[in-house]
Amino acid sequence: MPTNPIPSASIVTWQEALIQAVRDPSELLELLELPKSLLPQAQAADRLFELKVPRSFIKRMKKGDVNDPLLRQVLPLGHELIETDGFSHDPLAEAQSNHTKGMVHKYQGRVLLVVAPNCAVNCRYCFRRHFPYQDNNPSRQQWQAVFEQIASDSSIAEVIFSGGDPLASPDRQLQWMVEQLAQIPHLKRLRVHTRLPIVIPQRITESTLQWLTGSRLKPVMVIHSNHANELNGEVASALAQLQEHKVMLLNQAVLLKGVNDKLETQIALSERLFELDVLPYYLHLLDKVQGTAHFDLAEREALALHQQMQANLPGFLVPKLVREEAGESQKTLIW
Repeated sequence: MPTNPIPSASIVTWQEALIQAVRDPSELLELLELPKSLLPQAQAADRLFELKVPRSFIKRMKKGDVNDPLLRQVLPLGHELIETDGFSHDPLAEAQSNHTKGMVHKYQGRVLLVVAPNCAVNCRYCFRRHFPYQDNNPSRQQWQAVFEQIASDSSIAEVIFSGGDPLASPDRQLQWMVEQLAQIPHLKRLRVHTRLPIVIPQRITESTLQWLTGSRLKPVMVIHSNHANELNGEVASALAQLQEHKVMLLNQAVLLKGVNDKLETQIALSERLFELDVLPYYLHLLDKVQGTAHFDLAEREALALHQQMQANLPGFLVPKLVREEAGESQKTLIW
């Protein structure tokens, strides 16, 4: 359970929260009363991949604890400067599936749309930290070409809004996109992958619910929470609104060394998710993107942890342990 709920007086609009996000490593260290000796390497790593973290998320971190599991996900570290064999800038070879601006088509029956070129939080383990977002920011005219391509392929039943984070886009843009997609007869589902309800829960508004649930497409939202301490009262309220509007809620997490690689941490996450009517969906092994090797857990250790989870949780609370591999037609299950 989170130890530092956000007081109601701190609530601002989601747009204000996005603008007010902390981007200066020295400010983050000061807010959390962390040693200034961390600053030089944090600034060096920040130049490679900038720090960005909403203040509401920072308030859930324990001051003075450099090993706080939420802090470890966002604090730039000198480890990111180390070039590691077996790690690359595009470990999933997404460039090979990104032939149309704004669209990634890797898997049968579904396409992923890069709806927003930015996120509300820059997670240090992000597998798209080197993704060419500048080349994937279509105009409305270019989006129409994407929709026409989807309409021409009757095998596509599901569209996935991704990014960046799709909820970093304005609701009016998302409403327009859903309206266009709902006119394609063979589409059945709209899936939204987002971390925004976790880091800025006030992002779930009436206008969000309108475009998400107002079309014939069945809505699914896959949130991204790695640790139970992320799931405070405000997050619970945001997820409850989605539940009330019959949005199916799933969670995917990334297995990260020093963050959530202990049995008790995984049990706490699954149990807290279920309290909030969210089903654990995937537990991803780290995508081997350059700059993230310090988060990597050996596959044998991950498998042993997952087996312990199976022994200690009911099956519906055990996420599938998976890895994404370049060129594969689906995620690879780790047995």
